[in-house]
Amino acid sequence: MKSPAIVTAAGRNVRRRPSPLAVDAAGYVRAAVQVASPNCDDRPHHTPITLAVVHGISLPPGEFGGDAIERLFTNRLDAAAHPYFASIATLRVSSHFLVRRDGALVQFVPCARRAWHAGPSAWRGVPRCNDYSIGIELEGTDTDAYEDPQYATLARLCRVLMRRYPIADVAGHSDIAPSRKTDPGPAFDWRRLERALRRPLRSGK
Repeated sequence: MKSPAIVTAAGRNVRRRPSPLAVDAAGYVRAAVQVASPNCDDRPHHTPITLAVVHGISLPPGEFGGDAIERLFTNRLDAAAHPYFASIATLRVSSHFLVRRDGALVQFVPCARRAWHAGPSAWRGVPRCNDYSIGIELEGTDTDAYEDPQYATLARLCRVLMRRYPIADVAGHSDIAPSRKTDPGPAFDWRRLERALRRPLRSGK
């Protein structure tokens, strides 16, 4: 997330540090904007969180900004607001997090609960990725380069999630559901995220 510049009384620009991220026992990142989604439920008992899944989303497709993603994840999307919305307005989906183009972080579901982000999926031969994963949506498309603040926020978020949970892998939606999904697409720079986290990712691919 790009830190805003502030001007001191002496007239000097000072770069404000981003708010620190931390995950509490219930799975909330309090520094994130909280928008509660009803599209979640309890994880299976004694199921550790071992995977983070990176998605890409834009609503309408190819357009950034606005509140359509939040409306979709909270069952308030107006089917008449755009021709594309009629095909998705009745979906009951969510993600734990959304990273906006400017790096702003939104949380819809606490990590301790199961968000409905993966659909039919498997990783390392284990099906139902929703049971044991955290879903992170990046505002973007498969072909538009993701923004620097998004990579910064994603790396910070992954670090605190890995400290809280035994996450072994970070994979794309296309990795866990290759016959159905293509996001986050070739525009996403996996090597860049690996460098930021100082570890290899997608080891089950």
